[in-house]
Amino acid sequence: MFGETITFSEGLFITLLGMTVTFTALIVLSFILDLMRIVFYKKPKAAVVKKVEAKPEQTSITEAKQDDEELIAVITAAIAANLNTSTNNIIVKNITRLPDSTPAWGRAGRMDQMNMMM
Repeated sequence: MFGETITFSEGLFITLLGMTVTFTALIVLSFILDLMRIVFYKKPKAAVVKKVEAKPEQTSITEAKQDDEELIAVITAAIAANLNTSTNNIIVKNITRLPDSTPAWGRAGRMDQMNMMM
């Protein structure tokens, strides 16, 4: 079929054969990936919106209460902005501070990124 030289029709045949093999392999890979997604994929659980309860501290200093109210207002506004909703739809019931478990190199990297933006 092929001699010393390749004619235009033979070159066209080789090109079409190569493209057919390539696209067939890509389609087979696509089906294999879809099959793996169906077999191994677990649906994530729906995100649960937690209602946060604000508990005022039992102090006699009114400044501390005012600071807590400001903190609650800021946290409520941040939650509302994140959820794309109004602050009227959110009730903050409790605020607890979680310990920072980020390694030192992670905090340093975050600080570097913050300093680069300024």
